Parts: sequence; C-alpha cells; structure tokens
Amino acid sequence: MMKRKAAILKKRRVQRRQVFSAAVAGNKFAELAQSLAELGRGFYTRGWVLGTSGNFSAVISREPMRLAITSTGLDKGRLAREHFLEMDSACKVVRGEGGPSAEAQLHVAVVRETDAGAVMHTHSVWSTVLSGRHAAAGGLALEGYEMLKGLQGVRTHKHREWLPILENSQDMEELSGIVAKTLREQRGIHGFLLREHGLYTWGADLQEAQRHVEILEFLMEVAVRRGNGT
Repeated sequence: MMKRKAAILKKRRVQRRQVFSAAVAGNKFAELAQSLAELGRGFYTRGWVLGTSGNFSAVISREPMRLAITSTGLDKGRLAREHFLEMDSACKVVRGEGGPSAEAQLHVAVVRETDAGAVMHTHSVWSTVLSGRHAAAGGLALEGYEMLKGLQGVRTHKHREWLPILENSQDMEELSGIVAKTLREQRGIHGFLLREHGLYTWGADLQEAQRHVEILEFLMEVAVRRGNGT
C-alpha cells in the first residue's frame, strides 16, 4: 500500500513538472515569436526581406531541440506573433498553424553546428549580386572596415571575414548537409551566402544575430557600391 501511494505521488510530481515545463516553453515561444516578428518587420523596411523572402528562427530549448520559426509564404512587412511556429529538430510542427519554410532544415543545421541561439536569413539586393559575382571564388572576403568589429569576437578593422558562397538548391536535405559540412570545416565564420539567393547569419541570441545581419548587410552594400560586386 505504501509503495503504491509513493508511486502515485511520484507520478503526480512528474506530471506537475511536465505541466510547468510546458507553460514555461509556451511563454518563451510567445516572447521569441513577438521579438522575431518585430525584427522581421524592421528588416523589411531596410529592403532586406521584401515580399515573402527570408526566414528567421530562435531556439526555445536544446534538449529536446525546439525552434520558433517563421511560417512559410508570409509577407515580412506584416509579420505578427501568430505567424510563427514551434518545430522540433525534424522540422515537425509542435505548436502553431501552417508549415515552416522549406529552408527550416538549414536553420537546424546552423543551430547544431554553431550552437546559435538565433538564425537570420535575408534576401537583399547586395547579397544576391555578390553571391552571384563571387561564386566562382567560393566566397567573398570582407576586410579593412571598422564595422567588422561589430561581429562577435572581432577586435580590429584588419580582420578578414570570409563569407562562403554555396550553390543554391531545392533539395533541402542535401543543402543542409552541405551547410553543416561548411560550418564544421570553417569554424569562426559569422555567415554564408547562397548563390544569387541571400545571406544566412546567426548569433548567441536574437540581439547578436540582429547585429550580425546589420553589419554584414552594411559591408555587402559597401562592396557593391565600391564596385566589388560588378
């Protein structure tokens, strides 16, 4: 009788912890979704995610992996909290309506390989032009600019930031594997480009990821305006 009672009490404690954990995760998801929506609208006003281009994610938990991520096919200038989903590492939706972007697997690959807390994907004119013009070189070097010091860990304008350029593909399983391999082989980079597509960058949290978008988009615009993209 005593063993049965103890087992019942233990089960109830586990259930209470599960309910509490679910509530905490729900609150964090809502907060991240709101912040991501605000960031997305801001990027839209800068011309970096026009139309339905771009997608953004942030880590809710790592064990198990849960990401808040944009639903597919949305006008980024009108993003709202309800336009975000919670998905697992297999890109299966566990909260919210609709489906994640086809590129959700790339977000998972970046989080796994870099331990990022947030991943940002933009489609600016600058990244599109540069990723096409420099594809044959396998990447683009950005160096000599004071703005480089806005990237995590960079302390001098003499830093040489390398942005790998990967061939774009509609096969996301294959492309996510290429992304993972690139990130393992080129530790320390802050982003990469998909050819004639756009920029992927990330950060330890939303604020750092936002800063990296701003820094890299600025530097790519400078490169194009100086003639390095033509």
